[in-house]
Amino acid sequence: MQKYILAVALLLLVSTATTAQNTASISGYIKDKNTGETLISANIALMGTTRGTSSNTLGYFSLTNIPPGTYTLVCSYIGFEFYEQEITLEPGERLQLEIELVPQVFEGDEIVVESEAEKERQKDIGTAQVQTELIKALPSVFEADVFRSLQLLPGVKAASDFSSGLYIRGGSPDQTLILLDRTTVYNPSHFFGFFSTFNPDAIKDVRLYKGGYPAEYGGRLGSVLSIYNKDGNRNDMRGSVTLGMLASRALIEGPIKNGSYMFAARRSTLEPLLAALRSNNDNIPSKFYFLDFNGKINYDASLNNKFNLAFYSGSDRVNFPFADDGEFSLNYGNQTLSGNWTHIFSEKLFSNFVVTGSRYFNFPEFEIAGTPFERDNNIYDLSIKADLEYLPNEKHQISTGIWSGVFTLRLEDRFDNQDSFSSRIHSRYNSFYVQDTWEPNELWRIVSGLRFNYFSDGQYLRLEPRVSIEYKPSNRVRLQAAYGRYNQFLTLITNEAFSGFDVWLTSDDGVAPAYGDQFVLGAKTIPFSNYGFDAEIYYRSMNDLFELDPFLPDAAGLDYPDLFRVGNGHAYGLEMMFEKRTGRLTGFVGYTLGYTWRRFPGFNSPIFEQTSAGRYYPPKYDRRHDVNLVLTYQLSRKWKLTSAWVFATGQSYTEVLGRYAIDQPWNNDDPNVLTVGKVNASRLPDYHRLDLSFARTGTFFGLGSAEWQFQIINVYSRRNVWFYTFDFDTNPITRDEITLLPIIPAVSYTVKF
Repeated sequence: MQKYILAVALLLLVSTATTAQNTASISGYIKDKNTGETLISANIALMGTTRGTSSNTLGYFSLTNIPPGTYTLVCSYIGFEFYEQEITLEPGERLQLEIELVPQVFEGDEIVVESEAEKERQKDIGTAQVQTELIKALPSVFEADVFRSLQLLPGVKAASDFSSGLYIRGGSPDQTLILLDRTTVYNPSHFFGFFSTFNPDAIKDVRLYKGGYPAEYGGRLGSVLSIYNKDGNRNDMRGSVTLGMLASRALIEGPIKNGSYMFAARRSTLEPLLAALRSNNDNIPSKFYFLDFNGKINYDASLNNKFNLAFYSGSDRVNFPFADDGEFSLNYGNQTLSGNWTHIFSEKLFSNFVVTGSRYFNFPEFEIAGTPFERDNNIYDLSIKADLEYLPNEKHQISTGIWSGVFTLRLEDRFDNQDSFSSRIHSRYNSFYVQDTWEPNELWRIVSGLRFNYFSDGQYLRLEPRVSIEYKPSNRVRLQAAYGRYNQFLTLITNEAFSGFDVWLTSDDGVAPAYGDQFVLGAKTIPFSNYGFDAEIYYRSMNDLFELDPFLPDAAGLDYPDLFRVGNGHAYGLEMMFEKRTGRLTGFVGYTLGYTWRRFPGFNSPIFEQTSAGRYYPPKYDRRHDVNLVLTYQLSRKWKLTSAWVFATGQSYTEVLGRYAIDQPWNNDDPNVLTVGKVNASRLPDYHRLDLSFARTGTFFGLGSAEWQFQIINVYSRRNVWFYTFDFDTNPITRDEITLLPIIPAVSYTVKF
């Protein structure tokens, strides 16, 4: 496969050399002038023409086949001053630039320059980009968090106050591919899912493909979350320290010769509170903390050859005495490593090569009455990626690439120091994609692609066609449509309480991969200057969903395919978002109407229909109505207010209807039998909550800038219901509510130097 990529590169080089030599080209990188960080999706164009593009995920851009002459080159990016430069191009000239944009430091409305040539790109269909400054500004429970910020977007649901899990367009969390610097992350959570693993100080870009994502990505039925760490400041050494109630963070970055570095660390700081609580309660964890590190080193060998090495390591440790003679210990986390080489063959041919390694581990240990139970669960994922972007002319952009790797899953259980279960799954996967972005004129944009996936366990080969079409009848309206076929070779067996026991399982002989189709229609509009209104409707199918059969009395001795039940599902909905983009008051209101259904054989059917195909039921990912209002107001030069109000239909659950007893003197089993309603046919009360955050900027004794952040979580102390418990010793049976967070104040202090 690697030889194939090199052959394609050589062929494209020959094609490049034989193109017309009378035209010129402009290529290069777009950067933040203050830090030297490359900017992703910055807009660049030639005034007075229809020629324009945007920078890719590495900050690179290219405009080719430009007639010789004098032009005004313009560039724009949210939060930066508008850039203009006059250039003169000679026949055959290949102009290479490093464009540096200046961050805006003034208050008031953003200066907007519009023209036919500027080609301002709104969001593509099904995609969302979250600014890191918004992530830090949003009120959150004790700590700024990427996943909790994403949960405020239309189409993205929150699991609960105690989970950072993402339910995207009716999909379970395992249906979202999560990438950190192009490396797969298998368990992106800390503190039982309370936080995600991503340190907000270290993040440069967060991009979510909610559906209809392009052929470049694969391996999941639903969506893709791609996160890039900062490269590091290329001009000066900088740092920051944040002290919080539950976690604290530190970051340092700076230049090296022909490059930069960035290192960040984060640790929970809950121990003093736990120590105080343990004095009055024995059932308090004796150890409870998480720790993670991010790092990135960049080196520019030349303008056409750039290298970087990125890593992440994070773990959670918990020791918890849950009874007089019982204790459990947890140790779980992730480690990732990626090496990246970016090479520019010519202004028309751009390449990127990545070697990645990812490990997920969890080692829970239980001891009850002196009898231990231990589990060792490891995932190792090693892969190599190669991507090429070729621009034959101003109307086409051709992308192609491979992703090949080895996936190893080890699961071992020991009971009373004796091995009770052992499994090792070793699989190879390969994928190849080709994609063409065709812009026949300024009105139409068509992206078509095909992805090939191969999975060694079961020798599965799957083809995935993708296409998206955009029509722009005016500068204020974009109409979009997309279709895609997607496959998934993995399934996540997750614990309802927390993510420390998550186990991934794979397809195999007799267990086919899940597959589904997605259809999306959208409209992106600018109803007024500096405002945006987006709307999308979607439908997605989910077939051959495989998960462990919960009704197996005993899995011992069963063949691997017999452990699973296989079903299907579908989801559909409407998403709308109205946004104010500039000014002292900014923010958005989003609304989602969503339905999602699952069906498994014999499940949720009357007892006499247990051999039937089953009936559809709404899983816990179904929320129906979801409203999010996020506003930021600059009160003064130093003070800023950010608020977030959320409303959601209550989560579905299975209601307990009653209990009856069977008197069987010869049977030692529990005689009490519960009767329940249809699966997830009932709803918890509607959920709503208001959070506020006040931020004050200043200085730290003249040594650097500083910021206080004062937060109030759940301002009006709405006690949203998490789940119900039932007391069966009473007659009639009583039901109690287990509620989520009360009103909580929080404070943090950040110093930048």
